[in-house]
Amino acid sequence: MCGICGILHTEQNKAVDREVLLAMAESLKHRGPDDEGCFVDGCLGLAHRRLSILDLSMAGHQPMKSYDGRYWIIFNGEIYNYVELKRFLMAKGYSFQSRSDTEVLLNLFIEEGKDCLQKLNGMFAFTIWDTQERRIFLARDRLGIKPLYWYRSEKMFLFASEIKALFQSPDVKAELNKEGLQDYLTFQFCLGEKTLFENIYKVAPGSWLEVDQHGEIKSGRYWNVNYQVDIDHSEAYFVQELKEILQDSINLRLRSDVPVGTHLSGGMDSSIVTSLAASNLEKPIHTFSGGFKEARGKFDETHYAHIVAEHNHTIHHEIFPTAREFVDTLPALIYHMDEPAAGPGIFPQLMVARLARENVKVVLGGQGGDELFGGYARYLIAYLEECIRGGIEGTQEDPQYIVNFQTILPNLPQLQGYQPLMRHFWQEGLFGSMAERYFRLIDRGAAIRSYLQDDFPGSSAYSTFDAYMAIFSTNEPASYINRMTRFDVLTLLPALLHVEDRTSMMVSLESRVPLLDHRIVELSASMPPSYKFTGGQAKHILREAGQNLVPPEILDRRDKMGFPVPLDMWSHAEPLYSFLRDTLLSPRALQRGWFQPQQLVKALENEQPFGRTIWGLLCLELWAESFLD
Repeated sequence: MCGICGILHTEQNKAVDREVLLAMAESLKHRGPDDEGCFVDGCLGLAHRRLSILDLSMAGHQPMKSYDGRYWIIFNGEIYNYVELKRFLMAKGYSFQSRSDTEVLLNLFIEEGKDCLQKLNGMFAFTIWDTQERRIFLARDRLGIKPLYWYRSEKMFLFASEIKALFQSPDVKAELNKEGLQDYLTFQFCLGEKTLFENIYKVAPGSWLEVDQHGEIKSGRYWNVNYQVDIDHSEAYFVQELKEILQDSINLRLRSDVPVGTHLSGGMDSSIVTSLAASNLEKPIHTFSGGFKEARGKFDETHYAHIVAEHNHTIHHEIFPTAREFVDTLPALIYHMDEPAAGPGIFPQLMVARLARENVKVVLGGQGGDELFGGYARYLIAYLEECIRGGIEGTQEDPQYIVNFQTILPNLPQLQGYQPLMRHFWQEGLFGSMAERYFRLIDRGAAIRSYLQDDFPGSSAYSTFDAYMAIFSTNEPASYINRMTRFDVLTLLPALLHVEDRTSMMVSLESRVPLLDHRIVELSASMPPSYKFTGGQAKHILREAGQNLVPPEILDRRDKMGFPVPLDMWSHAEPLYSFLRDTLLSPRALQRGWFQPQQLVKALENEQPFGRTIWGLLCLELWAESFLD
């Protein structure tokens, strides 16, 4: 796990300024505190910050050149199947000077070009410079686990692991992208390749770019999720396949030359990962969880983490962050995020990562289970409406309804606590199209816009809903649950992985996500929807795969809450009360003119619950202070 950045001047005879390149790398030091390196070849400069995980010797130093000196690589991430790929290359006559996966990746690219991407099992963002053809090749992993951003002008092409590195160039200014802002207000993340910064883009997950010395860009996509449903196999077959791939995914992700631990929330996903990891290690594994003492008995889940830790005989660590730590940490965290954050859970996520880094250098987590296997309550809410529609119209026995009244009733207790969301959802548009109804479930914009000035920045030529529809309303998949999860895999999941990357790399910790092995993603997409979402039971098939592996108290839970933060308890007392007022009603915020101060004062004084609306505004203001000011 590392930080990468580079400069390609497209002006004739323009050489790279080494000082600018080093400044870009220095801004990424937290991603790689163990080593640094740079390479300049006239118009091209590459820089690297290393977090040493595999082959801790200087043989793994980057930028790394090929055996003949033609190619240079900088690489962020891990290629988990590097051992098998190395054997494949050695059989073809390649020799190796290191034990690193970086050298394997470089040689595989030399052997197969961009087709090498199909063979990689890992999380990665890398760049390869061809000194002969004078062009660079950039690629990002299938799911977008590792970040990669780029900027282009008439004079140059820049790229980096984090947006802040691009601003080290005097030619790049932090300017607001109004279309990205509209996305943020609706979803609290940006759709597609756009960011909240004008002229700064993401390399899309599962994609590559090729840029020549004249600045011409070619791009392509090497992987997509295929929701062609396999109706020829039974549920038992898919359970067994899932078990086998899960086991192999964990085994691959335990490859490391430094200590490995796991995040353990007490939910099913992290419990499965922890149990499989613990069963494959000779020594007890370290596990890490967090909670809030103010919330004991309300939404603290450390009790469940203890059950799993004891079941697997782990060395368990836990942390209980405070309101003071929240206030002291949030501004720096938003700066490290580069863009405003998806939800308050980023704070405890960072604190648990910091605890983990005190004990290990690599952690495995359970991210991805909700998106792949239907774990969010909103999926059940959407199907409850479809059950009502089917009951009224007499069509609920139609095969398209994978859930009906008889099967959904036992699973409705999963919706305890979601009554406010359901009230909002059913206020209008009942029985509308699937696409419109799901948009209403995930749209956070209505509440937040009531706090904005009439002239708040926006683009009249852009519609977030239209951009959403272009993703959601495709010919495939036909099933409602697959349409919802597909949208989330393509949009929400990269946003959550963005959080995972930043909160871990902020403390120089490598985070691995075994459930997002692309083989598991592809298997999930091919499963008949009724196997994944039987009777509306969240993550049914993953639950079946966890039998005899995870304690029944975990598999039988119906009260999983993510990582809720007691901001409502904290927001009406010090220090958070003053922090909110000092941030949202500061002279800078008022001068910016984005928010309606009277509305904010009313919200803060009337002791409204601290929800996603105030959180969204707070993060937006802290982001503007860090970058636009």
